[in-house]
This record gives sequence, structure tokens and C-alpha cells, in this order.
Amino acid sequence: MTVVSDEQPDLGYGTVNVYRTARAVKIELNRPERMNAWSSAMSADLLSALRAAAADDDVRAVMLTGAGRAFCSGADLKDAMAQAAANHGRLDNKATLVEAYNPIVRAIREMAKPVLSAVNGPAAGAGLSLALAGDLVVAAESAYFTLAFVNIGLVPDAGASMFVPSRIGFARAAEMALLGEPVTATRAADIGLINAAWPDAEFAARADALLERLSNGPTRSYAGSKRELNHWLYTRMPEHLALEAELQGELADSKDFREGVTAFLEKRKPTFTGE
Repeated sequence: MTVVSDEQPDLGYGTVNVYRTARAVKIELNRPERMNAWSSAMSADLLSALRAAAADDDVRAVMLTGAGRAFCSGADLKDAMAQAAANHGRLDNKATLVEAYNPIVRAIREMAKPVLSAVNGPAAGAGLSLALAGDLVVAAESAYFTLAFVNIGLVPDAGASMFVPSRIGFARAAEMALLGEPVTATRAADIGLINAAWPDAEFAARADALLERLSNGPTRSYAGSKRELNHWLYTRMPEHLALEAELQGELADSKDFREGVTAFLEKRKPTFTGE
């Protein structure tokens, strides 16, 4: 038996599906045509769904996953450019992080119940941050992970510069951040970036079974373990998220960032000048 209901998802959200059973909630990012890229609308829906799950005492475990072939491909640059057009052509990266992304990361880390990230496909940029905010991270073997920020002249954000090194150490984190190359799910499991990589054909059933196990487990014990891990690893999380936002805000005015975004939208290789 799986924990995911056959009922229709909660239709109160436009960009996420919420499936509920007696003791668990599955939150599914639902912008498959955009590979679940992170838009302003999805930020609002996801934060609302997470806060509702956190406040519901009957919910004892939460899963995050994606609809279609991706988990989350990172920030939706087309959505961001539309916002920039209304802001005299400038992308306010800092405000986006402070107001949209970072509250979601904190909601996951501070939730007093386990959050399982079930990565069904690519998790890139802020999508990787979102996945690693979870307590347990499992992935389909076809999935991959990448700190793609460097490819558009930015730095890891939404907690990525905490979550990646805390899992795999400085050397591998620096490699991911500076080179921006994808890490396969199998490799990610081998180096400790995630907990497990499962064959695609088995992935959904095994992820549902793990969610069911968590939803039937000692919830207060899980919450206590989560507090301990947060205290040891992420005591300075608010300060660190603020630093990421500050740096990202500074880079919004760089020529390399503008070139990176333009090249991405034009589907060509960027030419960076270091400015």
C-alpha cells in the first residue's frame, strides 16, 4: 500500500499539487512544461502548502517531488525577466531570496516533522537547494544534481552553500560550485550528497514506502533529531541565508550575470569577462 491517495490533488494551488492521506502529505511541484522552474507563483504556493503541513498535527511526514520529468530546474529566468521589465530592467536577486526562496528553506528545516525529498528528475540551481533542504533525499537513477549558478555568473543560494558542503565536504562542494557540472544520482549517493538512488521503475513505489514508514514512526523523536542536526550544522542559517542574498544582490549588477542570462535565453555559450 502506498501513502499517496488516488484522489485528486488539492486544487487550491495553481503550481503545486497537494496529495493528503491520514498521516502524510505529498507536495508535487506542478510546472512540468517548465521543468518545474521556480517562479514567483510557485514560491507562494509552495510556502503556503509547507506551512499548512507544518501546522497540521495530523500530518506526520511530508514528501517533496516534481511532476513530469524534472524535480526543479532552478529559477525560471523567463519569469525573472518579466519581473525585471517592471523594475527598470533590473533583477532584484536579493529581494527574491529574502522574500520568496529563503522562507521556503527555513520552513522545511524548521518543520517539526521529517521532510523527504523524492527527486524524480534534474535538480538544478535553486532546485538542488530545495532538494537538499529535506531531511532525507532519494532520487531516481536518471536524475542529476547541479549547482548551475556559476553558468550564469551567480553564486549558490537558497541554502546550497550550506547544504552541499555539510553533506560532501569542502573539496567536492567547491568543485560543484566552481565548475557547475552535473552529478548523476548514482554518484550523488556514492559521495553522500543524497541518501539513495533507485532504478526509475522502482522509484515512485520505494519513495512512497519510505514516506509511509516516516508517517508511522516516532514523530517527536524525528523532530528532536532534526533539532539536534540543525543546532550542530545550521545554527547560523538565518545569517548565512542573508549572506547568500547579499552576494546575489551584488552580482545582479555584474556584466557577467547579464551575459550569463542572455546566453541562457539565446541558448548559446556565455562569454564572461570577469566584470
